Amino acid sequence: MQTPRLRHPEKASRPDNPIQRKPPWIRVRAPTSRAYQKTRDLMRKLNLSTVCEEAACPNIGECWGQKHATMMIMGDICTRACAFCNITTGVPSKLDPLEPEHVAVAVAELGLSHVVITSVDRDDLDDGGAGHFAEVIRRVKDVSPATTIEILTPDFQKKDRAIEVVVSAKPDVFNHNLETVPRLYATVRPGARYFQSLRLLHEVKQVDPSIFTKSGLMVGLGETKAEILQVMDDLRAAGVDFLTVGQYLQPTVKHHAIDRFVTPSEFESYKKAAYGKGFLMVSSSPLTRSSYHADSDFAELQRAREARLAAAE
Repeated sequence: MQTPRLRHPEKASRPDNPIQRKPPWIRVRAPTSRAYQKTRDLMRKLNLSTVCEEAACPNIGECWGQKHATMMIMGDICTRACAFCNITTGVPSKLDPLEPEHVAVAVAELGLSHVVITSVDRDDLDDGGAGHFAEVIRRVKDVSPATTIEILTPDFQKKDRAIEVVVSAKPDVFNHNLETVPRLYATVRPGARYFQSLRLLHEVKQVDPSIFTKSGLMVGLGETKAEILQVMDDLRAAGVDFLTVGQYLQPTVKHHAIDRFVTPSEFESYKKAAYGKGFLMVSSSPLTRSSYHADSDFAELQRAREARLAAAE
C-alpha cells in the first residue's frame, strides 16, 4: 500500500507569498528534446526519482537533454519541511532494496562519466540512510567503475557514525549544502542546524582528506553580502573545496518569499570573493544549482587541485 503523503502542519499553514515575475536573465526554455524524453522514460522504467523533477529545477531541460540526471534515492517524501524546498514532506515509505541496482543500471544506460546522487532527509531511519547511500555508491562502482560519483547528502543529524559509513564507500565528491546564512535558518531551514552542517563537512575531510567536499548557497532570501562572505570563511575553515551560489526561486505561494533577484554582476563578485578566499572551484550564477554542470566542474576541480599541489612543491 502506498504510504500517504502528509504535509507538515507548519508548511501547510504558511501564508501565501505571491510569486514574483522572473527577470530576463533567469528565464529558461521548456524541455522538448528527444534526449530529454529518453531520460525521463528511463527514470520511469526503473522507478527512480530525480531531484530535477521533485525540486522543480529550472535546468531540467538542458541537463536531461544531455542525458544528465541527479538521482534522488530513498524515496520522494522527506521527513523535513524546509521553507524553500518543493519536495513533499510526510511519512516516507520503506527503503527499496532494488534501488542500488536500479541506480547503477541507469548510470550505465545513460553512459554517465560522472553521476550525482542525492536523497530526501530520512530522520526516521536509525542511520539516516547512510548505509543505503553507501550501498548505492558501491553498486554504481561495480557496474560502471570508470564513473566518478558525487553525493549530496542530508546532515545525518544525531546519527552516530553515519559520515564514516558513507565516506567508507569512497565517493569522489561529498556535497552537503548549507543553503543559507545562519540568521535565516529558523525560517528557511528550521529542521537543520548551521553548525551541524559545517561540522559534517569538516568531519568528511578528517576521515578522508582525498575526498573533495562541496557546499551550496541560495541567495535572494534576505541575506546580506557580509553574511555570505562570513559563510564562505566558515566553509574554508572546514576545508571545503567547491562552492556553488545560485538564485533562490520560490516554488509555490506556500514557500518562502523571494526577497530580491540578485543580478549577474553580483554573482560574479561572489565568485571573485570565493576564489580569493581559497576555494578550488566556484560556480556562481543565477541558474547555478548543486549538480548543474557537475561533470565538467569535477574535471576542473581535479585540475585545480593538481595545479595547487604542483605550485606548493
